[in-house]
Amino acid sequence: MVCSIRGDSVLFKNMQTHLAPEYQHTADGQEAEAILRKCVHCGFCTATCPTYQLLGDELDGPRGRIYLIKQVLEGVAPTRDTQLHLDRCLTCRNCETTCPSGVEYGHLIDIGRKLVDEKVPRPMAEQTVRWALKEGLTSPLFAPAMKLGQSVRALLPESLKAKVPQARSAGAWPTQSHARKVLLLAGCVQPSMSPNINSATARVLDACGIQTVVEPLAGCCGGVKFHLNDQDAAHLQMKTNIDAWWPHVGQGVEAIVMNASGCGVTVKDYGHIFRHDPAYAEKARRISELTQDLSELLPSLVPLLLPKLKPQHAQQQGLLAFHPPCTLQHGQQLKGGVEKHLSALGFKVRITGNEAHLCCGSAGTYSVLQPVLATQLRDRKLGNLGEMQPTAIISANIGCITHLQSGTEIPVRHWVESVDAALST
Repeated sequence: MVCSIRGDSVLFKNMQTHLAPEYQHTADGQEAEAILRKCVHCGFCTATCPTYQLLGDELDGPRGRIYLIKQVLEGVAPTRDTQLHLDRCLTCRNCETTCPSGVEYGHLIDIGRKLVDEKVPRPMAEQTVRWALKEGLTSPLFAPAMKLGQSVRALLPESLKAKVPQARSAGAWPTQSHARKVLLLAGCVQPSMSPNINSATARVLDACGIQTVVEPLAGCCGGVKFHLNDQDAAHLQMKTNIDAWWPHVGQGVEAIVMNASGCGVTVKDYGHIFRHDPAYAEKARRISELTQDLSELLPSLVPLLLPKLKPQHAQQQGLLAFHPPCTLQHGQQLKGGVEKHLSALGFKVRITGNEAHLCCGSAGTYSVLQPVLATQLRDRKLGNLGEMQPTAIISANIGCITHLQSGTEIPVRHWVESVDAALST
């Protein structure tokens, strides 16, 4: 029994687990068991799961996936169907926001996918695509490949054109030095796909007397390979970043700023990922503590920006529809800040009153691996945003921005680009 009824009330019981011997003494098994035991099978999570809403299948919702993972941990052999249901998860973590029991579903699905992939071989075609994504997106060759794609974009088929945004200028990087300094992770795809996001960030912070430092030895946050189940390679990327940033931490850098919420949610998890690593546990914890989404700086930036930003310049941009990425509102539990503080700066910002909590379908590499579901979610999101008739759509993650732009003629950009544009008007 998962729950029992007493009078007019329902008493939910915590999930019971019996790990198979092969998982009983492993870190993954013990962590998964602790997460599973928090689940009371209440089903609140299914109401906010995007794939459950689209497919209506219990196994394509958090509760069903939790049971699939539980079965694997208890010794039931996973199948390709098991793998498919786990693959269809966006890892949007909307279910974590909804869950009354604090189930860390994001960590559980990472463990479940890893264990299933160890037992269920993928078809060669699927392996090839996943390899190309995890190696290609994080490769130094990505930038010239994107530049080439942009130069012939008009000739590309529509399916590929959607993945290649139009070339945009980055603008000038500020050259003034300041006593206050923050680190910025450039990201693996953002400098090529939308270079103005990083330079706009640097210019806005410069206007506030803060210098933006990009450490060249820091690369991909590790999220791409981690979520494609190449966790060993992802750990190497993460350790490289920790080592690259550590001297700056010793020099008193104020924060490690993320202007891509997908990267931010990953770096904030470094402390958890390396908690059992004697060489990196303390460093990873400190790196995660210092990591802030750019929007977390806004409360302190608004008073510094107000004297330099004329309200009419903000208002000239018209109505800005804000799409909060899942990695911001669910992964990092940061809600309302962007809209509140941009409004304080004079911008007209609104968030849709219909399904603002739902994923847009980008979800890292999901839009490539699950294009049908991703497109359905994108069009559903754009429909809700479009009802506001905005001048532009703003967001906080390069993946969401690119994915949404592929389905609309309305300009889609990072919110910091709007602030930068108003400052430079």
